[in-house]
Amino acid sequence: MSSGGLKLPKGWEVKRLEEVCEVEYGTRVVRKRDGGAIFPVYGGGGATFFMDTFNRENCLVVARFAMSEKCTRFVKGKLFLNDSGLSVKAKNDKETNQEFLNLQFLHLNDYIYSLARGTAQKNLNVPVFRKLEIYYPKSLKEQKRIVTILDKSFAEIAKAETIAKTNLQNAKELFESYLDNVFKNKSDDWKEKLLGDICKIESKLIDPKELKYQDFIHIGAGNIVSEKGMLIDLKTAKEEALISGKFLFDDSMVLYSKIRPYLMKIVKCEFKGLCSADIYPLTPIKGKLVQSFLYYLLLSSHFTKYAIEGSQRAGMPKVNRKHLFNYSFYCPLAKQQKQIVQKLDQLQFEIKKLEKIYQQKNESLIALRKSILQKAFEGEL
Repeated sequence: MSSGGLKLPKGWEVKRLEEVCEVEYGTRVVRKRDGGAIFPVYGGGGATFFMDTFNRENCLVVARFAMSEKCTRFVKGKLFLNDSGLSVKAKNDKETNQEFLNLQFLHLNDYIYSLARGTAQKNLNVPVFRKLEIYYPKSLKEQKRIVTILDKSFAEIAKAETIAKTNLQNAKELFESYLDNVFKNKSDDWKEKLLGDICKIESKLIDPKELKYQDFIHIGAGNIVSEKGMLIDLKTAKEEALISGKFLFDDSMVLYSKIRPYLMKIVKCEFKGLCSADIYPLTPIKGKLVQSFLYYLLLSSHFTKYAIEGSQRAGMPKVNRKHLFNYSFYCPLAKQQKQIVQKLDQLQFEIKKLEKIYQQKNESLIALRKSILQKAFEGEL
């Protein structure tokens, strides 16, 4: 990162990273700890297993391989740094404050990420990284003053983030509590039913290569967002060049992914399309089961626990059709189902509003953090 036309604040200087800091490679892991947990092993991505030796302490770590957008981090305590990471430490702590350096790397993270090369796996250009320019006040006292201001600011931002996250979590817990209570606090007139008594699978597998299906939207498990009933990254059968058999579905059905039931991938659609053979297109029997009630039933913790218990494959847990339709529960009349759905829809609507507010607030706080860092390292604090 070149200083270019940037005018340094009074009392500041610029030097290359290799002039100011020790930049060292981590060490290849030669022995894995089999029992107990002592020192975490870090690469660029974070802790993995544990070792009974350590080679770093209170270390600024930078990823070398498979870099993500969070390629820098400061790790407190003793750790083992493997050879997929670099450590960066001030050469002279009487000239460069390590905490100041850590915060500057947080500021430079995006630029460091841009130094990565490669498509399948992004790798850091280490020679260029060593020549990275570091801006800092010559005065150690001034460096510490900036650290104090940033720490205080970031503490306030973290507090705001926590409040927003807590509000969202409280709303989700309210929804989950109400949903669970629907099935726990049943009325006397509710009748015990098997899911197979009031729900069926009528769709047959079709050939998606046929011309009449080419423009149909295809839904696979990966297109369904866990627990949210939302769809992402949708494409047509033609765009995906589908070749294996798929189910037809329409807007009367609920789609339930039988793979990894703990992910709770369930959705009801407002259109006609194709779904993966690993998804059950469930049709409620008219007059007995309301579509939206079925959707919420499949989202309930009671059903999810049942589905998980019945998925026997350790490598790829799946819910078979027999187990699915043998699910037993107390079912209200269709009229009562609609009333329950109305309340659940209202709660879910409020959650979506809070999620949007949380996302906007989170984006604002991230931008605020970046803005404060920008000012800090341009000498404007």
